[in-house]
Amino acid sequence: MKLEIKSVDDSNRLEVLTLQVLPEQRGFIETPEECLKEAEEWPEFRPVGLYSDGMLVGFAMYGALLDNVGGRNVWLDRLLIDAQHQRRGYGRRFTELLIARLEVEYGKQPIYLSVYEENASARKLYESLGFQFINEYDADGELIYRKK
Repeated sequence: MKLEIKSVDDSNRLEVLTLQVLPEQRGFIETPEECLKEAEEWPEFRPVGLYSDGMLVGFAMYGALLDNVGGRNVWLDRLLIDAQHQRRGYGRRFTELLIARLEVEYGKQPIYLSVYEENASARKLYESLGFQFINEYDADGELIYRKK
């Protein structure tokens, strides 16, 4: 199985917009359309398609955002695997690939992400990959996790 991470551009944008999560997951993450609009407003975000053997199976968005003291924090801001491709290990494998990509692009430094407390499967995945809840919440009430 060949896994690839490709930037979202005119060649794959429409396909990315077709990705959907399971109905019970809809409150946990924005739609690809909402994410891409946000990426247009915030050039720090990098939206990417997640591919397995050339087939689009998911979407992620990451970037380095300014913190409140003038530095930058690296965020793995969004990650979704399309409903029809879930439960095949893609979430774990792509999270590992994204962590490696962030380390190459931004250097070795803490990586942040946020997740709703109710999203137990995502929390379990992130914790198994070394992310820890830092006792902080984002503006939407999501738990903020950090990987050192």
